[in-house]
Amino acid sequence: MRHRFAALALCGLLLLLSGCGEQMPDATQSPEPTPTPSAQPTAVLATQFALPCYPDAGFHPISGTNRVNLELAGLMYDGLYTLDENFQAQPALAASHTVSADSATWTITLRQGVTFSDGSPLTAQDVVYSLNLARQSTLYQYRLSSINGITAGDGTVTITLSLPNGALDTLLDVPILKESTAAVPPGTGPYVLEGTGNDLSLRRRDESWRATDTMPETIRLRAISGNDALISSFDTGDISLVNTDLTGTNSPGFSGNYETTDYATSTLLYVGFNTASGPCQDAAVRRALSYAMDRNTITRAILAHHATPSPLPVHPDSALYDEELATRLSYAPQTTAQLLEEAGWTRSGGSYSKNGSALEVKLLVSQDNAYRCDVADELERQLESVGVSVTVDKRPWEEYLTALSGGDFDLYLGETRLTADFTFAPLLSGGSLNYGQFSDWTTTTLHATFRAAQGEARNAAATALYEQLEQQMPFTALCFKNWSVLSQWGQISELTPTQQNLYYGFESWVIHTAS
Repeated sequence: MRHRFAALALCGLLLLLSGCGEQMPDATQSPEPTPTPSAQPTAVLATQFALPCYPDAGFHPISGTNRVNLELAGLMYDGLYTLDENFQAQPALAASHTVSADSATWTITLRQGVTFSDGSPLTAQDVVYSLNLARQSTLYQYRLSSINGITAGDGTVTITLSLPNGALDTLLDVPILKESTAAVPPGTGPYVLEGTGNDLSLRRRDESWRATDTMPETIRLRAISGNDALISSFDTGDISLVNTDLTGTNSPGFSGNYETTDYATSTLLYVGFNTASGPCQDAAVRRALSYAMDRNTITRAILAHHATPSPLPVHPDSALYDEELATRLSYAPQTTAQLLEEAGWTRSGGSYSKNGSALEVKLLVSQDNAYRCDVADELERQLESVGVSVTVDKRPWEEYLTALSGGDFDLYLGETRLTADFTFAPLLSGGSLNYGQFSDWTTTTLHATFRAAQGEARNAAATALYEQLEQQMPFTALCFKNWSVLSQWGQISELTPTQQNLYYGFESWVIHTAS
């Protein structure tokens, strides 16, 4: 799901990479509402399509840490696969693959005739080198942690797994590069970095397997030294676009009128339950509270449409999403009342009680995250409207983590970026995000079955897993965040960014310049 609209006084650019694998609930900030001008501004075309970069931060596509520079990798490098807007893997450097019946061995046949920017041919050894390098990196380590070994064959690469995965291809958009001591190793993408110091540009190399004459011959890179310079360069039009999390933390602000293209991410905002103590020990209570959460209001009124509501731990754009089940799990306060009454709670005077004790819960949230505090306040309002007494416990980040580790909560508001296969082991028994101490053998088994399933069987396994979550409810999904591309008015159209590649489908972008 991608949204395109005019934005005024937009804020929120996250510059430093925070890792694409398993994450603790991340600190983020509430966006300001996005007003729409009454009239579309007149486009003022730049003389050249230009992008930002941080020359001193380095451009290595695997070991790099600067988000802006890493985004340029989508123009200079290719993975074995690329992810489309529906989180489906599409072949890139991979021509085809075969998978063993147990999903533990993948054999990938490489595309023929592909060359690196130095003219040398792509080999299976290059792929093995790149993936092994990625396995040791902060950026890719988690998603590749189940790989036991990688071997090169004659135009093929074989990957063996310790944990079978029927959707391993969704994790293999890792940049493939040639082994080199160069700060910017050769890649197979349509552009190559040229220049020195602050005088840098990307030159189109027509010998690339995916270069087209619709792409600009040269892309100017504007050297940036900090947030103020970035804001100034974008506000004056020297930079054609920036990528931003409009619900980020401590974001630099932009002023003026820009076009905004939202795109889907796998970053999940969720509520976790304490299944070890308090009223949420009872699965019926957890289920009841989930039905009282109005996800549409949260995404519309609090997150200003920069998120997609979902009661399932999978993005609605994914083929794994079960519409019928999602509808059944959506906001239904009447179901909340029914479940609580069936569990022995009685409502009197507007609140619920059982055996002389009121239904009171503590919702933990980090106070360092302004937008998340707003979401917590809205959840408090929603739950109290159905007779549940809520105390929102807002704590500084370190105290928030301490409270999570100590189980000092009934509910907590968390955020994590799921991998593109939409597995979520960290939230289950033994996982690093299982603060509520949930343990259920059936759920763990169904998750493993889902992970290993291939093709149509994967959809059926996903539905079985989600139905088990419906009954156990160790956590409940609220929404998936959107990220946004801000671009100068009238200069770029047909943008198709994705979470994994800002320049996905770049050959189809339409770029308008004054020259």
